[in-house]
Amino acid sequence: MGDTTTEFPPHIIEQWAGLGIDLPALFSAGQLGERMGLRVLTAAPERVTGTLPVDGNTQPYGLLHGGASAVLAETLGSIGAMLHAGPSKIAVGVDLNCTHHRSVRTGTITGTATPAHTGRTTATYDIIITDDNGKRVSTARLTCALRPAVQPTPDSSGDSPR
Repeated sequence: MGDTTTEFPPHIIEQWAGLGIDLPALFSAGQLGERMGLRVLTAAPERVTGTLPVDGNTQPYGLLHGGASAVLAETLGSIGAMLHAGPSKIAVGVDLNCTHHRSVRTGTITGTATPAHTGRTTATYDIIITDDNGKRVSTARLTCALRPAVQPTPDSSGDSPR
């Protein structure tokens, strides 16, 4: 996905250090995001930002597909929830709603996710998506359930499972 690397605050890097986890890979857009050109720019529990090109993510009328906005929103909100939960938990999306305010035909959309609620078992993020001119394209809200992370257990040969 190019040379863009996600920027994490030092306290997040410290929290996840020594766990053998590729932080940028874990807190990325995954394969779907790669195909769509989604980039996560900054990631912290308090604020996650990312971009998505309109080109390649349109519906038959040539407008940005509403599902593309939803992918950006869910990715950013999920990353925020996972960072809030920390390495001992995983975040699983349980509700996503999106309101589309205006159409976009070209350029890049930018999403910013901020917490509306960060608890022990759930986290909810509000995500505002804007166009290149800073006009609001979409507003979304994602709620994630926070569940204990499954720790790998050795198989009968003593190796970790694949």
